[in-house]
Amino acid sequence: MESVNILGLVAGTFTTVAFIPQVVKTWKSKRTKDISLGMFALFNAGVFLWLLYGIEIGAVPIVIANTVTLGFALTILIFKLKYK
Repeated sequence: MESVNILGLVAGTFTTVAFIPQVVKTWKSKRTKDISLGMFALFNAGVFLWLLYGIEIGAVPIVIANTVTLGFALTILIFKLKYK
């Protein structure tokens, strides 16, 4: 594997794993008062576009990282809407 792909996978892993504590905290507390609906809606749209971009250029690290990140971010967005 090329070193640039390894760099991309490591960066993607770090930024993706960063969402886990927020997902767990929100799931356990069922509180989303301090989470911005607008920010998470825009963030999800941006991550989705990054995913499409990664697919289009065939960049595996971008596709993997943004697929997983989108899953976590959508979970938080769903919690935000569910736990109003």
